Amino acid sequence: MGSFAEIRERAEKRKGGADGLKALMPKAPNHDALRTLPDDRILSEMTRYIFYAGFVRNVIDAKWPGFEAAFSGFDPAFLNLAPDDYWHDLTSDTRVIRNGAKIMSVRANTQFIRRVADEHGSAGRFFADWPLEDQIGLLAVLDKQANRLGGMTGQYLLRAIGRDSFVMSHDVLVCLRLSGVPISESKPTKKDLRLIQDQFNAWHAETGLPLTHLSRICAFSVGMPGEEDET
Repeated sequence: MGSFAEIRERAEKRKGGADGLKALMPKAPNHDALRTLPDDRILSEMTRYIFYAGFVRNVIDAKWPGFEAAFSGFDPAFLNLAPDDYWHDLTSDTRVIRNGAKIMSVRANTQFIRRVADEHGSAGRFFADWPLEDQIGLLAVLDKQANRLGGMTGQYLLRAIGRDSFVMSHDVLVCLRLSGVPISESKPTKKDLRLIQDQFNAWHAETGLPLTHLSRICAFSVGMPGEEDET
């Protein structure tokens, strides 16, 4: 496998040099801050990214104050005890996007949040303390135990709440293949996911960079300038 220095060099050439690439890097994730993130804010972000899927993000963002009000501030303690009528009424509430399956995902994810909070002290601690070298394991938990948080939705959620993570976007997968990682051209298999995790672990050990930065630099090293699909 090639050194990450080669990937960074390609990205720098495409983004105006080392300073130009550096300017495109987000603030490094802070897991201490994630540990103190309230459960209601994590449930809120879960819901936002579930509704982003299949909708224009600007539309969801514009309605988000209404979502917050309609879902009672995403308070897990309240929502966990909310009766069936409460959820039924939300399906006709004009403050939200009236998608019944996605509305009911909030009920299921409330139970997920309460469960991990009971086990780990808070949902933020659960996400922050999961081993950095096993992101694919964390994504598997979201896919199997939460609701509608598999695939890219779960990956973007981790980024949104401040968990250091990579995103397996199209350009990132192209970068990995160009680096010699033998992953398939189609949707990553379980074997592919392990190879991807192992490669990011190796790059992290080589560079000391956050996974978030490694992922973004990887995406910026391929594709058409200005059209990279990693966020």
